[in-house]
Amino acid sequence: LLLQGYEPTVYYPKRPSKPLFEGLTTQCQKMDIPFLPEFPAEAALIDELYGLVVDAIFGFSFTGAVREPFGSILSTLERITVPIASIDIPSGWDVEKGKADGLQPDMLISLTAPKKAAMHFTGRYHFLGGRFVPPALQKKYALNLPPYPGTDCVLQL
Repeated sequence: LLLQGYEPTVYYPKRPSKPLFEGLTTQCQKMDIPFLPEFPAEAALIDELYGLVVDAIFGFSFTGAVREPFGSILSTLERITVPIASIDIPSGWDVEKGKADGLQPDMLISLTAPKKAAMHFTGRYHFLGGRFVPPALQKKYALNLPPYPGTDCVLQL
């Protein structure tokens, strides 16, 4: 986002000691992207300070109950009015069943292929990113992926 002219801020409540995440954190720090020390508990404060929230809290493999501090974070995000863009699957949703009473993003950015839960997405914009699935895998998993125009790596569904 920074490279596209935006001014992102990151909230990263639990930092696993895995090389990938440590490297991404270092990259953000080297680019002077600020990290919030605590999550704003008031939805109105988020609405006032930000024009968009990117939801990348959980990955598509998330299962089980949402534990703290993530439950409080999701509860606050459910009350904000600025647009939310969820990456791959909205946080807190079941990857297959969705979650009708949970986070309802305005935008869903599916990675590789839309997950089953995407059928329950009712927001305004759905994008697919990841023009890298080999034909053999598309066939093996019966993925009906749309063609990407030209050299685009993202398309609107």
